[in-house]
Amino acid sequence: MKKIIAFMIAASCIFTACDIDRFPSTSMAAENVTSDPVGSLDILLTGAYSQMKDWSDVMHRCGEYAGDNMMIRGSSTDAFFQFISYARTPNNGRLNTFWNNSYKVIAQTSNILKMVPESSPELNSKLGECYFLRGLMYFYLCRAYGRPYYQNPEKNLGVPIVNGTPEDLSNLVLPDRSTVKDTYEQAINDLKKAADLLSTNRGPAYASKEAAWAVLSRIYLYMSGSWDAPNAEYARLSIEYADKVISSGIYSLLNRADFMKYNTFEPESNKESIFVVKRMASEFVDYDHYYGIGGMYANIGGMGWGEMYASAKYIALLDETGRNDWRNDKIVDARAAFIEPQYAEAEQPVFRFIKNVYNAQNVQTNFNYVQADVKVNGNTATCEEVISGVTTTYTLKPVDLEQGIWSIDYTPDGKTYTGYIDQYITLNRVYPMFYIVKCSREGEESHLHSPIIARLAEMYLNKAEAAAKTGDYATALAALNIVRERSLPGKGYSSLTAANAEARIEKERTLELAYQAERSYDVYRNGRSLTRLYPGPHNAMEEVLPTDYRVVYYIPQNAIDAYPDGSTLTQNPTSN
Repeated sequence: MKKIIAFMIAASCIFTACDIDRFPSTSMAAENVTSDPVGSLDILLTGAYSQMKDWSDVMHRCGEYAGDNMMIRGSSTDAFFQFISYARTPNNGRLNTFWNNSYKVIAQTSNILKMVPESSPELNSKLGECYFLRGLMYFYLCRAYGRPYYQNPEKNLGVPIVNGTPEDLSNLVLPDRSTVKDTYEQAINDLKKAADLLSTNRGPAYASKEAAWAVLSRIYLYMSGSWDAPNAEYARLSIEYADKVISSGIYSLLNRADFMKYNTFEPESNKESIFVVKRMASEFVDYDHYYGIGGMYANIGGMGWGEMYASAKYIALLDETGRNDWRNDKIVDARAAFIEPQYAEAEQPVFRFIKNVYNAQNVQTNFNYVQADVKVNGNTATCEEVISGVTTTYTLKPVDLEQGIWSIDYTPDGKTYTGYIDQYITLNRVYPMFYIVKCSREGEESHLHSPIIARLAEMYLNKAEAAAKTGDYATALAALNIVRERSLPGKGYSSLTAANAEARIEKERTLELAYQAERSYDVYRNGRSLTRLYPGPHNAMEEVLPTDYRVVYYIPQNAIDAYPDGSTLTQNPTSN
């Protein structure tokens, strides 16, 4: 009888209660694989790449929403609100998708690697793609479910290492979670093997040698310790792999004008993109774009919820070097081009500032925007605010007339606040709508977006941080300014020292990598707390320490429940 080899993209019974998906078809005859291994591998790899589409959606949300670059207009019953609120639960359908699809990619690629031996360069390059995808999944799983590397990686738990569908599904025994250190080693070994085997660069939508180097640079940066206790050897390795990508000559930073349209370029025509999860317009029908990543950040052409906005903290960071006046198309920092405030159609001058919010006990509980009607006469300006039917008129004090920056001595709390004279921005509930478009408009297709895994700018930022951690501030400064001066021509830092390196490097990473699912991980891996001292329904006064149990996500309960008898899948702690 003909032997049939099933390439199961399995989450085995570990992942979806024995719901084993098979892509791209239910099976493939063994002779088909052996007679045309390259063609067969193309088909099977397509299945693995397909799993990353839904994977990338949740990957973005759990990485970005837990950070401080965005805010939401109000609470939501959607599972993603738990990422924002830090209300961790093992029963989160989105995280279940992230877990399942990660292991489906791992199973699919592992089964290929078990079946197909190395031979020709062409075939080996396909196998290299398998190693890349598997290593990438282990790293992304571990940074979501495993604690930051500097926190005792030999003891803390990463994720189960299950390389392939077990042969005996009737008597299934599966391993518990490996340590963070072992999980990182698995990812590193896979990516190094990928770099050795990959000989063809098919563009940013596919694995490549350079993509493997890029992810290795990031992994070693994650291993390079905190700012307080850096690991120089891992920092050196991060630099080494970043330099491999930079010196490859395959990629180049977009010029400032093109960078400001980065989101509109298709990956294949973007020389800065190293690896992305390719999405296509044909995958979205009618209102599907509402549910894409960009759909929460903006409404474009009537498409999208537009309920999440750039945080006041991120806007302030963009304005540090000079005010970005979107109303008059005066963009100082090129990265401000990815933010689009929704000005009201009718001109309505206002003085916009952020005030403290207090409870009945006069304890600060939050922040909120004020957009007060303003009248300007030369160097004199007054604004009016109506609270509970009572109108209060304030005389503003000029801070920087050229940039429209003024201050107000605010009567209700006796505080002095600084703000901008601007046009009224439309509110959603009580929040001005600062749309984020970095995850929209690919190919000018509303919210089409191919999530970015790696691009060249990150390599310079990795190099800057890693060099600073080794004490080589000259190298760090040169790398950092390459990225900074692309967005702020002539505004490069004049120096980098032990006293200012962390603040300056973190600022540029925050600005440059915003809305690429990096921010929350960047904070915690360096031993820092996350605070969100800006308006929004989140707990604005909370400080999330890097040692907090909520820094990592719970293992999905479905995965734990589906573990076979005799096997254990250990949950993350539910308290500190």
